[in-house]
Amino acid sequence: MYYLYLLKSKKDKRLYIGFTNNLKRRLKQHNRGEVISTKGRRPLELVYYEAYSSKKDAMKREKNLKLFSKAYYGLKRRLIDTLH
Repeated sequence: MYYLYLLKSKKDKRLYIGFTNNLKRRLKQHNRGEVISTKGRRPLELVYYEAYSSKKDAMKREKNLKLFSKAYYGLKRRLIDTLH
């Protein structure tokens, strides 16, 4: 399985979007400072994920969300209570 995930920084409250095939391991890597793009934004919490059977589908969804398209804002609207 492949996972599209959203992390929220407890430091600056911003979101990070990524994908992985091992969600637990990846979250640990983010919180240990092993991921350059989130190293200065720790600690991070997992606020949302989606599971995909193919890497291609997970990557496509990640790319779509990172473009800050309607998909991103629609998802953010659905998660509004979780994110605050």
